[in-house]
Amino acid sequence: MSLVFDSHFAPHYGEAVDIAPNVKRITVNNPSPFTFHGTNSYLIGKDTLALIDPGPIDDAHQAALMRAIAGRRVSHIFVSHTHRDHSPLATVMKEELGAVVVAEGPHRPARALHTGEVNLLDASGDTEFVPDIAVPDDALIEGDGWALRAIHTPGHTANHVVFALEGTDILFSADHVMAWATSIVAPPDGSMSDYMASLDRLLHRHDCVYFPGHGGPVTKPKTFVRGLKAHRKMRERAILERVKAGDRTIPDMVRVIYRETDPRLHGAAALSVLAHIEDLVERGRVQTNGNPAIDGIYWV
Repeated sequence: MSLVFDSHFAPHYGEAVDIAPNVKRITVNNPSPFTFHGTNSYLIGKDTLALIDPGPIDDAHQAALMRAIAGRRVSHIFVSHTHRDHSPLATVMKEELGAVVVAEGPHRPARALHTGEVNLLDASGDTEFVPDIAVPDDALIEGDGWALRAIHTPGHTANHVVFALEGTDILFSADHVMAWATSIVAPPDGSMSDYMASLDRLLHRHDCVYFPGHGGPVTKPKTFVRGLKAHRKMRERAILERVKAGDRTIPDMVRVIYRETDPRLHGAAALSVLAHIEDLVERGRVQTNGNPAIDGIYWV
């Protein structure tokens, strides 16, 4: 199944864009190869609001959020995961608004660090974040005229969660599923086996549109999620082929598998290959000389 990405997106920095009844999107002006045009925050409700993913510490974005809130009460702030482009402003906005912060939990890796391993992603994690409510899987948080169901979707991070707007066909998919690119799954923060299981979980749902953490909506989610699964399986096959062809390090594999990818993303690609190899080792498809690592040597 082919995977077709959609890179058409107008961020409208500083503006609140109506995307559904009583749902507004405000995009942070923090574009990068990893954030696309920027991080999306969402406001839900009419009189009393919910805020999803306030974003990074950014004065202009905070001011844009406050303009969109327009003096109304914000009862809850929902955080999908603790990367620094999504969660740090939650603490500031909590103090400003008197809201309750809801998330799966604090930042943590998907697995323990191996002996001598350094977490290359430490700088991207908001390790100071602590929610007021650690929301259980499938829990329903109700507000004034809205309700959001938390669906745990580990993979991109261990604490990643998406939120379904009850009574609608809308899912706020954060960084788990995005229309413009695949999600980065990078150990030790992320886990490929968790990510694939989380995709399967979404396939059992019947949402009709995803509003992601970056870029525009996913309008045919089941088809797209199946495409994401097929894409990951294709990457897995490519890695196995490179191992059989004689490649013994991740950089060797990346140079071939990702030869048409922006070189600025090769570091992230290497971590994605590592995630696939960890999953292959767990399933007994590949053996490694010690724990899998960016500079490890592999054989089948």
